[in-house]
Amino acid sequence: MGKTLSIIKPDGVAQGLIGEVIKRLENNGLKIICMKMLTMTKDQAESFYEVHKEKPFFESLTYFMTSGSIVVMVLEGENAIAKYREIMGATNYREAAEGTIRRDFATDIEKNIVHGSDSPKTAAFEIGFFFSSFEVTG
Repeated sequence: MGKTLSIIKPDGVAQGLIGEVIKRLENNGLKIICMKMLTMTKDQAESFYEVHKEKPFFESLTYFMTSGSIVVMVLEGENAIAKYREIMGATNYREAAEGTIRRDFATDIEKNIVHGSDSPKTAAFEIGFFFSSFEVTG
């Protein structure tokens, strides 16, 4: 069983898509083993997205991610990272496959509803960023 981090971004929360995202996760065999809602500070967003610090979209991304509440979840399942990335769809929602979260609901390359870890190493960092070992139940 693998684990990955999922974030429902501020646009997904504002559009009332929390239940829809969770339904899609559970219908595809991913189990939520930890979940909470929060609003990141600018410092937290900059720390979380540190890997993108030198990229031109860093400022707008960190601003957007602090613009409202987010839902962070630890997902568990067979090939959890790959499975969740398939459910999310491509980062650019225009290139995402039909029936994916981003294709169905995103309005912008940044405002693309969800975030997911891209590798086991990234998942370990991202899960640890939001959750203590005592909170992760699986």
